[in-house]
Amino acid sequence: MLDYPSLFALVAVVREGSFERAARALHVTPSAVSQRIRLLEERVGCALVTRGQPCQATEAGRLLCQHGDRVRLLEHELQQAMPAVAQEGPARAHVPVAVNADSLATWWVPAMVEFSGQTPALLQIAVDDEGHTAQWLRSGQVLGAVTASEQPAAGCNSLSLGAMRYVAAASPAFIARHFKHGVDAASLAEAPSLMFNTKDGLQQRWVERQCGHRIEMPRHTVPSAQAFVLAAVGGMGWAMHPEALVREHLASGQLVELKPGTALDVPLYWQQTRMAFTLLDELTRAVVATAKVGLVQAA
Repeated sequence: MLDYPSLFALVAVVREGSFERAARALHVTPSAVSQRIRLLEERVGCALVTRGQPCQATEAGRLLCQHGDRVRLLEHELQQAMPAVAQEGPARAHVPVAVNADSLATWWVPAMVEFSGQTPALLQIAVDDEGHTAQWLRSGQVLGAVTASEQPAAGCNSLSLGAMRYVAAASPAFIARHFKHGVDAASLAEAPSLMFNTKDGLQQRWVERQCGHRIEMPRHTVPSAQAFVLAAVGGMGWAMHPEALVREHLASGQLVELKPGTALDVPLYWQQTRMAFTLLDELTRAVVATAKVGLVQAA
């Protein structure tokens, strides 16, 4: 059987990134944290933490951290049913989830605010492309994810949230400079585009829908939702933008659609582990309710 104070010390070191910060979070000394980690490593027979800046979990350490998060959730469940077992107050469970950057910048925030206002749990949000967040679920790193995949990961449920609507837009000056003869394969192959990161395939998907084939485009990489929009407004390039994020810029004329009426809708789904945790059910309710307002819903 695992020693849970040692397990929670491991979780704290990995989450906080250092033994010193973990000690402060646990209200113990760094030497006590070190001793607990050493005892746990002796118990399982392998290294669990790679010392560095920051400290990182080994593969075995990652599995134990995931177990630790689930233990905290189970403690929360028990304390809700039996408050008397909480000797030192409610356990602060951590709920790791993965969300794509555009959702985080638009409709997701009210969901996480509502959830955090109703529970003592602490959300741990990882950001990745919606086409890759399901992998976080499959690896066990998160308990829930906003994903573009309708097919549930093993051991998970999948709920439709609606669709994120994207529009291809650029500044009027950029359009006048690069698309004065129209938006076609030739002009798109020359006009600089913006890309959030190497996983961002929205621009290419829109181009293929308009032109019928793939086009190699010059690209700037701008890995920030806010800077992405500002770069487009400033005339740096054209890009696919969440309509909700650029609605005011379109209304004011700071941005103009390349081809009106060619919005791209990306369906999103909420997947969560089937393990019966009340906290996850509460988060799911907040996510689904917020998505009904913030995403495009099927007619």
